[in-house]
Amino acid sequence: MSNIDLGIPVRQPAETGIDDTILPFAVKALDLRGRIVRLGAAVDRILDGHNYPAPVAKLLGEAIVLTVMLGSALKFEGRFILQTQSDGPVRMLVVDFTAPGRVRACARFDAERVAAAGGEITPGQLLGRGHLAMTIDQGPEMSRYQGLVPLDGGDLEQAAHEYFARSEQIPTRVRLAVAEEFRVGEGGPRRHWRAGGILLQFLPNSPERARRADLDPGDAPPGTAPHVLPEDEAWVEGRSLVATVDDIELLDPTLSSERLAFRLFHERGVRVFRATPVAAQCSCSRLSVENMLRSFSQQDRDEMVEDGRITVTCEFCSSTYVFARSEIGAASPPS
Repeated sequence: MSNIDLGIPVRQPAETGIDDTILPFAVKALDLRGRIVRLGAAVDRILDGHNYPAPVAKLLGEAIVLTVMLGSALKFEGRFILQTQSDGPVRMLVVDFTAPGRVRACARFDAERVAAAGGEITPGQLLGRGHLAMTIDQGPEMSRYQGLVPLDGGDLEQAAHEYFARSEQIPTRVRLAVAEEFRVGEGGPRRHWRAGGILLQFLPNSPERARRADLDPGDAPPGTAPHVLPEDEAWVEGRSLVATVDDIELLDPTLSSERLAFRLFHERGVRVFRATPVAAQCSCSRLSVENMLRSFSQQDRDEMVEDGRITVTCEFCSSTYVFARSEIGAASPPS
């Protein structure tokens, strides 16, 4: 039975690409579902606003794409937070995604170590060893869920694959791409950042086909053969197709997300769903910063005062908030 017989609209994929969108898709014949993320102005606003060194900006851009792809799976208006802590030149990455499409991000790094490494340093070398945490925040009345993945010198794609293998037990493949684009304007050439990614998952209805091999327990007797299950042919086909995606296909503004999905899966038939817009938007405000300051002890607030006021700068968007002593209950200096 064809899609027309089932009442599903059939049309040619859109030729024009749209930046800052999340496009869900499904390949029913292979039991595959996925999302394609294309970021233009949203990722450029975050990265350009911080003026990070290029290797740091590229790594944070990858983290932003990964977070948007994973966070967009939330079925409620919650938050998905990705955070790394490691011993590499980039000590910390934080990306905060609020469903359905708001994202903010920042990085902490050792400028001297990044400069000494030069432009050829890999994402895995920038991160070093540590861990990656993925947190789902369902709101103040609900408990948080957090998954941890070790960082052992690999990149974010490898960490994502490890997370899904261990925490979600879902066969998953992720591709991430970030690059600079130079455009000529009135003031001369200017750098713009672009980013993109694709996530593919194997979600069969059959429990038998969904079975996964047991994870290595780590303490099995020497010589114990690991548990092995053959990969489903549908998943082998799907992940093999995603492996052929080039960075330029994820970044090219003239190649639409629909066209990319069609290019990969047209032989099997691919269905796309309504795209969700993404915007770079910080959640900080003067009121939220004031409430945060009031949560500190009287002594801590007093110690924050400099030149008669407290100044707080948001790490995500660089907005600065200035408070007089009286506004946050700091003690006046002795007369």
